[in-house]
Amino acid sequence: MDENQEALEVRFQQLQEALANSEMKRFREIFLELHIYEQGQFYQAIEENQRHIMYAYLSPKEMADMFDVIEEDNEHMTEYLAEMRPRYAADMLAEMYTDNAVDLLNTLDKKQIAKYLSIMPAESASEIRELLHYEDDTAGAIMTTEYVSIVANQTVRSAMYVLKNEALAAETIYYIYVVDQENRLVGVISLRDLIVNDDDVMILDIMSERVISVHVGDDQEDVAQTFRDYDFLALPVTDYDDHLLGIVTVDDIIDVIDDEAASDYSGLAGVNVEEVSENPVKSAGRRLPWLITLLFLGMATASLISHYEELVSEASILAVFISLITGTAGNAGTQSLAVAVRRLAMNDDKQNSFLRTVISEVLTGLVTGAITGLTIFAIVSIWKGNPILGFVIGMAMMCAITVANLAGSLIPMLMDRLGFDPAVASGPFITTLSDLTSVLIYFNIASLFMSHFIGS
Repeated sequence: MDENQEALEVRFQQLQEALANSEMKRFREIFLELHIYEQGQFYQAIEENQRHIMYAYLSPKEMADMFDVIEEDNEHMTEYLAEMRPRYAADMLAEMYTDNAVDLLNTLDKKQIAKYLSIMPAESASEIRELLHYEDDTAGAIMTTEYVSIVANQTVRSAMYVLKNEALAAETIYYIYVVDQENRLVGVISLRDLIVNDDDVMILDIMSERVISVHVGDDQEDVAQTFRDYDFLALPVTDYDDHLLGIVTVDDIIDVIDDEAASDYSGLAGVNVEEVSENPVKSAGRRLPWLITLLFLGMATASLISHYEELVSEASILAVFISLITGTAGNAGTQSLAVAVRRLAMNDDKQNSFLRTVISEVLTGLVTGAITGLTIFAIVSIWKGNPILGFVIGMAMMCAITVANLAGSLIPMLMDRLGFDPAVASGPFITTLSDLTSVLIYFNIASLFMSHFIGS
């Protein structure tokens, strides 16, 4: 444990003691010296009765600052709100940044949302209502309305006056957006530009008219990609007529990237990796649906093997290599799936035609399949002293890998074109599908050379 962590634990212990001894002044002095992230860590670590004391010791504004950094997907967020007095909770939500308050309210049902909106200040409630109606996972759903805007026909001096008055309420002041009389976005200026230019310089003369913005209905993944491409700290959000509606800040995009990565990983694994539970029954309940579905697909593979039962009984040596071929093909399919999902997430396919991508994956499968097939051909030929058997295994391996590689890339691309999340084409599904195709390929090739290794 490093010194910083030890010092933090000492402070947490002091806070616990202050709560236990009803030492409000001491508690506030220690607590408010902590970083707001550390405040959130302490708040989530204590018991409900201790949190009730905190509500008496801290103002809604001080609590709001802390709640702004607590992840809204925390499973206890609804409990935290429920244990507060309704007025206190409403005042806290009003003091939070609008986008964070909306995220928190979206964890509640409609009746609870209406209750808090009805008792919070009208202006705050109006701003929150504006954001609540945007669809999930869009720029509108993650934007904030706390930003600074100015007009072009004013001086740097007057712009600085506006900035100083609005900076405290704004989520970020690194970018100041320039709008016209109808609130249309016409330019952008940085805080640095305001600082380095003379007071009498006109904003029109120093602003950048080339403004990168996102539409309010854009998918949050596309917004994250724009951040990644341009390295911005914030992006303006506009409607179809270029009216400035809000901004998306980089801290929200970091959350989006985490959520999208978890979603993709969940899809590839076939289980929600964010729902971590120590309860074996709950964990099993979340995993069983996919497993049962794949069980039926696996039964198709078992039925196919049963169809070739006579072939296996005549040449029992074929049974030895079933798992080898299906396992290798499944691994190849999973690799191809991971690459395809990543490529789609990176939007690399925008520059390549669908057909070209498919051809590329087929060629990749052929190369990896050929090399793997030649390797197993040499091993089996030497091991069993039967080059024909080695050829059958090697050819089946090459074909199975090629087909699995094609399926692993083709299925997510098709799903993306149909408007579905390509990560839903999970690894277990591709592996089970590869088992089915591999068995079909293997036994059909083996049947052509049956006479060469009967009795092996």
